Amino acid sequence: MRNDNLKSYLNLHLIVFIWGFTAILGALITIDADNLVWFRMLLALIFLGGFIIYKKQSFRVPIKELFKLIFVGLLIALHWIFFFKAIHVSNVSITLSIFSLGAFFASLLEPLFYGRKVLWYEVFFGLIIIAGLGLILQVEIKYLTGVYYALAAIILGVLFTLMNGKLISDHEPSVITFYEFGAGVAFISIYFLFQGKFTAEFFQMSLNNWILLLILASICTAYAFTASVKVMQRLTPYTVMLTTNLEPVYGIVLAYFILGGKEKMSVEFYIGAVIIIITVILNGVFKHYQNKKENL
Repeated sequence: MRNDNLKSYLNLHLIVFIWGFTAILGALITIDADNLVWFRMLLALIFLGGFIIYKKQSFRVPIKELFKLIFVGLLIALHWIFFFKAIHVSNVSITLSIFSLGAFFASLLEPLFYGRKVLWYEVFFGLIIIAGLGLILQVEIKYLTGVYYALAAIILGVLFTLMNGKLISDHEPSVITFYEFGAGVAFISIYFLFQGKFTAEFFQMSLNNWILLLILASICTAYAFTASVKVMQRLTPYTVMLTTNLEPVYGIVLAYFILGGKEKMSVEFYIGAVIIIITVILNGVFKHYQNKKENL
């Protein structure tokens, strides 16, 4: 059991690294955020459908569960649209630094979803993360619009992570993700139909955009998202959200070396980022010893 948990935890870190690279791809793909999310979810849906057929898994889910998956799919679509909008109006570093608030929101919302008490140290570490974030925003106020989009994205991200934590017990992660992505594509498609967006120009993109979209949809979405749902069978939603706080670390470092330019932030930004990183590590250490003490 311990080895399985360790494997799941290491796999989660790989997934989070991939998510950090996702932000880089979002900055490099030169189409609107909602268009990007539609192509991402549609291509990932095709990859997942092929995987499910290859593995001979059943597509069947109870109607009651299907409606839940549809709702989660809407949350995921909105989460990604706000996420990529945040990157486009600010930058990768600002957007990912806001995502460090995920653990704090999870510490407040998880007790409501799972009926456990609020743990004081989760809230305490979350407040320190907010302090680090405050230091960042004090000197990077010009990116405030991006901050608002990123906040909306992370709140939606916490909500669908918690809801998926309740859905994974009875279904294959790939099947859950397939229906969620299908719902996301359907919702965005309806919106696009009303907007009259489905024109020949909509599908005309550069070869570079198509290549980046295929990488985004296959490795960074179909694989990473399904794998993240699977590790939740072993790890708690709070642990998942806590570990995803390292997404800003991976993403900011990658952005600095790959994108350069506006990704080079002020000294105060990096001080705030270090505060957040240290808090994440301390929280993990504290949680480990608390669990060890309870099991004695």
